[in-house]
Amino acid sequence: MAKSDGHWSRTGEAGTILGMRILLLVYRILGRLGFRVILFPVMTYYYVMQKKARQASQEYLSHLRPFLPAEQSVSLSSFQHFMMFGEILLDKFLVWMGHIRRDDVVFETPATFEKIDNNRQGGVIVVSHLGNTEVCSALAHQLPDLRLTVLVYTQHAEKFNSLMKKVNNSARIEMLQVTDMSPATAMVLSERVDAGEYVVIAGDRTPVTGQDRVSRVSFLGKQAQLPQGAFILASLLKCPVYLMFCVKQQAKYHVYVELFSERLKFARKERQREIDAAVQRYAHRLEDYCKKAPLQWFNFFPFWGEPDARQGNDVSTGKNDQPIS
Repeated sequence: MAKSDGHWSRTGEAGTILGMRILLLVYRILGRLGFRVILFPVMTYYYVMQKKARQASQEYLSHLRPFLPAEQSVSLSSFQHFMMFGEILLDKFLVWMGHIRRDDVVFETPATFEKIDNNRQGGVIVVSHLGNTEVCSALAHQLPDLRLTVLVYTQHAEKFNSLMKKVNNSARIEMLQVTDMSPATAMVLSERVDAGEYVVIAGDRTPVTGQDRVSRVSFLGKQAQLPQGAFILASLLKCPVYLMFCVKQQAKYHVYVELFSERLKFARKERQREIDAAVQRYAHRLEDYCKKAPLQWFNFFPFWGEPDARQGNDVSTGKNDQPIS
């Protein structure tokens, strides 16, 4: 969360390696209670100083409130959203340090996990900035033969990722920096999927290299841009597509994995419409999990923009769409 000039990839890093190390040291010495005591003034500072992030949080909550029970809606605040971000940030480090134990994670969809475990071919797992996506490492520990390639835009959080690498000791999870999906990168990923590996990619960040590969969809009752990249990649790799959501409830992480499609195929003549429809289905699923954990979707930048030249491709398939399962 820092000052931004528009696109999320140009949002500067808030904080330094030293600051992150200090917070980790506080946790090691004083535990989570002590961490929360220190976290309060830190997040208060960012809440006051980071106007655009604060406004983006308020906008998100204003769109979400009509979908929540009245009692829950009135109790939500942007500052709580910031504090939750700090709590989850600590948990991200604890995951990679191996401090999140198997007992701390609840796998809510055992049938899907079994399907992944028995599938000789790999696939694509679409995640989001909801909850703690680093808990996907717990997925690797749950399924001992599973190997993951996590696509990241590391320039956006270089300091955070450099510290993560120092505490990450999992040889079965590789972070692969991708700014643009080149043919060479696609070939590497195709080989890995054919070998039974899974590619993990976020589905709620617009492309770093431009706005050409986005769909304008209905999200929390408003038009928003979501990227097509994950679904185009899955169609090129000709593999199953899963959605993974991880939310924290009652001090435990609940992991949900859903089969989105056995294989995505986009007909040439209907390609744009079918891609838009796939992105809209994903938007509806993300919407449902935002309702489940309102303060755990961390997009601290203006997410709902003005309609652009692609507005003719807007798609809304209705609130009652069900995921393929």
